[in-house]
Amino acid sequence: MIRSDWQREEIRAIYDTPLIELVFQAQQVHRQYHDPRAVQKCTLLSVKTGGCPEDCGYCPQAARYHTGVDAQKLMDLPDVVAQARAAKESGSTRFCMGAAWREVKDGAQFDRVLEMVKAVNDLGLQVCTTLGMVTEEQAAKLEAAGVYAYNHNIDTSESFYGQVIGTRTYEDRLNTLKHVRKAGMTICSGGIIGMGETVEDRIDFLHRLASFDPHPESVPINALVPVEGTPLGDRPKIDPLEMVRTIATARMLMPRSVVRLSAGRLELSIEAQMLCFMAGANSIFAGDKLLTTPNPNVQTDDDMFRALGLKVMEQAPDPRAACKV
Repeated sequence: MIRSDWQREEIRAIYDTPLIELVFQAQQVHRQYHDPRAVQKCTLLSVKTGGCPEDCGYCPQAARYHTGVDAQKLMDLPDVVAQARAAKESGSTRFCMGAAWREVKDGAQFDRVLEMVKAVNDLGLQVCTTLGMVTEEQAAKLEAAGVYAYNHNIDTSESFYGQVIGTRTYEDRLNTLKHVRKAGMTICSGGIIGMGETVEDRIDFLHRLASFDPHPESVPINALVPVEGTPLGDRPKIDPLEMVRTIATARMLMPRSVVRLSAGRLELSIEAQMLCFMAGANSIFAGDKLLTTPNPNVQTDDDMFRALGLKVMEQAPDPRAACKV
């Protein structure tokens, strides 16, 4: 049964289940709602890189940090279309465009992004954008242009959030998600583990996501990629089994959502990724770069799919209607 009334104690009990049993239970739930061998390939492109005024402690695109990421202007439309076409040819069914903005500002640049959305949508790709905070009116314009999903991660628990970000509040993030839902787009929202948060923070983070009604249709689970020059640049790499446990819990709580094994895959062995898929992950980001951080290349992923007997989803999943049942 799809629930949005999970109690925190219930989630803690799921999270604390012995891992081998938790993965088994999550796989059973996964098989009720998804093809266990099918994985969606998505491509994420930074259409405007660097120079962000925010202070997110994990992000190499923040202007205040010295990470070697140079600010670049908004990409030209033909270049974006070429990248989207190449992504489709390599098996991606979803194309996400990200801009290092604190918030969307009306004007020429936003109009150019709307043109990008229309052009990528015309290629038959599921379009996702992540552009920072949006107003109700801006969200409506994005939906009208053809945006299927808007990504805006809540990142972590509300109590830990202020230790990572000071230039945008937790409530700001929730308000953007409200605007996205009201406009009729699907919600893509997850977070990052390995930033120094406690298990209690992870429980609170998952509780918040599972309390959305309907659930976010897409839930990306990221492992922190420490970047030198950021405040979190010296964090130790997370134990891969913590990724498995978090993904399995997310699958148990949000059965119909697409759970995305996102940043940090380059540090995961094929065996660790296999456990993530068994735990309920059914999407990855393909290509050798996620915005500005490294990612396994297409050939590496193709080899993994063959070794594990996975198959690429030929059609983008549409959990929107199902999530409203």
